Parts: sequence; C-alpha cells; structure tokens
Amino acid sequence: MPLFACPFCRELFQPEERTQHSVCPVCGVKLVGLERLPVSDDALHEDGVSRQPEWERLPFTYLARGRAALTVLSAAGLVAFFSPWVHVTMPDIVTYSGFGLARRLGWAWGAGVGWFVLLPTVLSRRTIMHMRGARVAACFLAAVPGVTAGLLLARPPHGSHGVPLRFAFEWGLYATLALSALAVGFGIVFGGRVEDIAVRRGTSAGQVVH
Repeated sequence: MPLFACPFCRELFQPEERTQHSVCPVCGVKLVGLERLPVSDDALHEDGVSRQPEWERLPFTYLARGRAALTVLSAAGLVAFFSPWVHVTMPDIVTYSGFGLARRLGWAWGAGVGWFVLLPTVLSRRTIMHMRGARVAACFLAAVPGVTAGLLLARPPHGSHGVPLRFAFEWGLYATLALSALAVGFGIVFGGRVEDIAVRRGTSAGQVVH
C-alpha cells in the first residue's frame, strides 16, 4: 500500500489519511508519495546518526583548519631529520644527520618516527570532528622531535677514554626545534572551531554556520 509523507518532518500517512489532510497537520507542507522523497540523512549515514556538517567527509585536498600546515610541517620535519645535525671536527671530521645520530643513539629515532607518523595521522583525518579528535595525538607526535632535539642540546655528547670531542650543532637540529614548536601550535587548534563551519548541503550551502 503506497504511503504518503511530509517532505519536511517525514511523518508518514496512510492513503485514507491523505484524503483528510492534503498537507501535514504539523508543518503545513503538502504531502507527497513516499517514493518521491530522497533518501534521508539517517538512511545515508551508516551508523544511523543524522549527518551534521562537522561529520561530513572532506576532500583529500582540503587545506584549511590546520591540515595543510601540519602536512607541510611534517614533510619539512622529515627533511630536517635527514639534514645535518652535528658537525664533528675532532677526533674525526664528520657530519651527522638526525638519521645518522639515530643509528648511533637509539633514542634519537623518536624525531624521525614522530614526523613519519604525524603525516598520515593528519592526512587520514577527513572530517572536522576527526581532526579535532586527533589533536592530542598530533600534539604528542609533533612534540617528540622537539624533545629529542632539546635533549641533545641539553646533554651534548662528550669524549670518552680521554679522547677529546669537538663539534658544533648544525641547522637541521635547530630547524627541528622550530618545526616542532610550530607543529604543536597547529596541533592544538587542529580542526578549528566546530561553531564556524561552511556547509555544502541544504539552504545554507556555501554559508558560514554560527
């Protein structure tokens, strides 16, 4: 038996009820055949929860709300990890990158791992709520390289067995500190405010919802 429904509130009516009410008694909207209505948001959402703008899946190339900044900082951090960190002049003349130091000092791997994991963590967040939910993880991963570089500055390597060690810290180490501090700052606000969303659906398409 065909059913009729209100396009606004989706209240269902039997055919005999439609003869009594040509419009919805609650909304005042003209009743139409149920088969003519588009699929509701409840049906579209896999878990049955009505889709809110903050849960809409964004394009992979979405750049706002700190997503682009954290992506760039993560990539730059990886470059810095493979850049010169320490330049030794005695007993040998050699330059170590973050990667080279990590091979000698196991705890230094934290810098590379932090950047390496942060990048997919940011790119895999495709909704505003998922980005906001990853703030703690993003801040932690962004802080690890800075902590690693800070420990190296606070406790520099020293000579052993009476052999003097002379060295200088290189730009890659300082770049890691700066990039880490910036990434933590963007991680704190990753996803932006949920009260300020530009929606693409409905009558407010392209407008900002407050």
